[in-house]
Amino acid sequence: MPGNTFGKLFKITTWGESHGKGIGVVIDGCPPNIPLSEELIQAYLDKRKPGSSSASTTRKEPDQVLILSGLFEGKTTGTPISIMIENKDPKSKAYEPYADLYRPGHGDFTYHKKYGIRDWRGGGRASARETAARVAAGAVAKAILEKEGIEVIAYTKELGGIKAVSCDLSEIHDNPYLCPDQDAAEKIENRVKDIRKKGDSLGGIVEIMATGMPAGLGEPVFDKLDAELAKALMGIGAVKGVEIGAGFEASRMLGSENNDPITPEGFASNNAGGILAGISNGDDILVRAAIKPIPSISIEQKTVDENGHPRSITIKGRHDISAIPRINVVCEAMVNLVLVDHLLRQRAICI
Repeated sequence: MPGNTFGKLFKITTWGESHGKGIGVVIDGCPPNIPLSEELIQAYLDKRKPGSSSASTTRKEPDQVLILSGLFEGKTTGTPISIMIENKDPKSKAYEPYADLYRPGHGDFTYHKKYGIRDWRGGGRASARETAARVAAGAVAKAILEKEGIEVIAYTKELGGIKAVSCDLSEIHDNPYLCPDQDAAEKIENRVKDIRKKGDSLGGIVEIMATGMPAGLGEPVFDKLDAELAKALMGIGAVKGVEIGAGFEASRMLGSENNDPITPEGFASNNAGGILAGISNGDDILVRAAIKPIPSISIEQKTVDENGHPRSITIKGRHDISAIPRINVVCEAMVNLVLVDHLLRQRAICI
């Protein structure tokens, strides 16, 4: 199945399904002599595990990382890195009642129309479970970026209509929603509990910031850095929109308001989000991803079966109320992958 590979020089291919024996990723193009270990990847992947907040599923997956190749004496060898994560707690029987139904908001209908067959166990390849492989690859990319002084961090700007007013990044890990505003985090907790009782779900906005960025990354036309970031984030199943810098707000500004003045000390503002003409300008990169509500809800919905007959469906089981905060590290990982790929591409033309 095409479309499973991402990147040009730092290239990843993910594989596996939600209820198969496991999932994994093959990374090709990783430079040699990068310090790496299963423990380092595991620490990053643990940020995605369920149970961190009231919004999380009760599916208990240890997500134990196993590096199969590309590593010797604690360093990358420059050869393909293969990583596997076993599925330990799938419980496929819970999906049997929906085997011939198309769940609203899921990929059941489109996958079936495209391939003529679909894995109805948890959505198969369309499941958010696949993102664990991306996070594992993102951890490898993160190890490379850190050597260059580049740091990428994702946090919750909005959840369930509740916006973070302040933005103190030191507070992100002081609440389960990775929100930089403690007052907003408390309101979010109450909102999540209320929606859980109603059997519904919530969407929100994740912001990703990259600091320590050099100027010059990105290509001038079709592989613009902002376009690559948008593609990477839109490739996450729950993401329905992406903004760079001022984003849609720029459409409401005057040119004199939107342009970032340039001073001897640098840019005086950052409406560009750290990217001009598709190339990084050395300022912090700012990207926001709009996350849709989780489609698996216990409220009755109208649908059809595989024969087109009208049916109704009520989805029971272990599902998140919101993809946030577990999706935050997935967004972070995808930005890591884009930045590493373009870092290597820039070095290829500037010998």
